Amino acid sequence: MPKKVWLLVIGTFINITGSSFLWPLNTIYMHDHLGQSLSVAGLVLMLNAGATVLGNLAGGHLFDKLGGYKSIMFGIIITVISLFGITFWHGWPHYVWFLTIMGFGSGIVIPSIFALVGSVWPEGGRKGFNAIYLAQNLGVAVGPALAGPIAEKSFDYLFISNLGLYVVFFILAVVTYRDIVPKIETEKSNNGEKVKLSTSKLNFYSLVILSSGFLLAWIAYSQWSTTLSTYIQQQGISLKEYSLLWTINGVLIITLQPIISPIVQKYEKQIKSQLVIGVIIMMLSFTVILFADSFKMFAAAMVILTIGEIFVWPAVPTIANMLAPKGKEGTYQGIVNSIGSIGRMIGPFIGGMIVDYYSMNVLILFLCSLFIISIVPCLLYDKPIKKSSHPISIDK
Repeated sequence: MPKKVWLLVIGTFINITGSSFLWPLNTIYMHDHLGQSLSVAGLVLMLNAGATVLGNLAGGHLFDKLGGYKSIMFGIIITVISLFGITFWHGWPHYVWFLTIMGFGSGIVIPSIFALVGSVWPEGGRKGFNAIYLAQNLGVAVGPALAGPIAEKSFDYLFISNLGLYVVFFILAVVTYRDIVPKIETEKSNNGEKVKLSTSKLNFYSLVILSSGFLLAWIAYSQWSTTLSTYIQQQGISLKEYSLLWTINGVLIITLQPIISPIVQKYEKQIKSQLVIGVIIMMLSFTVILFADSFKMFAAAMVILTIGEIFVWPAVPTIANMLAPKGKEGTYQGIVNSIGSIGRMIGPFIGGMIVDYYSMNVLILFLCSLFIISIVPCLLYDKPIKKSSHPISIDK
């Protein structure tokens, strides 16, 4: 990979590691230290997720208007200010305000990085997005692992450590990201601008179709960290063993790359097929849960889920980059990132309602139906652009 992409990968790792410091401990802090109910804590986390959605959309728009460096720096500065505030004023309700602002700031950064990767290394195809995906998952694995021991000593140390990581990210961005400039693509024909204008709406329609499937997949996937966590413990699986399932997820995402990467590269042009295969594999993990009654069965389900997500999650921003007209790369990445955030936000609510009114088995069947439905947009998302007189080559 080019040095510029490596710098973005390193920045992503630092960013996600810092963000994931608070992810698993927010509810504990608000309930045990601030004396708030679980429902109030859930509402606060929804505000944080909603702010992240807005940040994703804003980040994509800012990328197109200001460029990658300025949009990323804007997001980092907002996040650093919020973390500075939360470090010194983490009582109630200050914690809510700063956590919401932090969600907005960090939400700006991610689509900007995705768009910048696609812009500086267009010939890399999926490789750059896959590297960012790996960095995100490595950060998610490292962040909570560091946060737990730090929080046991004091949550004050946790806030300070989180702030320190973002300051490091800020310094890295200031020193190195200014020189990361997207490659300038020249139009291959005299009527190139006319072609772009005539196809941009069709590209957007394709993105909307793809995003609908992405949303359904995220609604289902989000159950693993919410409704399924309770169900798994009800089956006699300890909290420590449940946490180990996510360790398995993170380790597999890294270790399976030598096996998955050759397959992905061989069928790089068949990215639609990668999507469909990945969705089917993810669905199979939920069918295993229907019969799971031991840690080994749940671990097997997690292994299957991980293999599926390796195919699906990096493919979506790759397709968004291919669909994006010139000058709209950030907007398209902002849309797909916000869709993922929306899925993570509403998924737990939908899952909780189904379990409360029906049963876990009904939820599993519902989630499998979501995966089946999501296959349709995966197959049809490129129909609008195929109707264009200047179709974009996305899949053979």
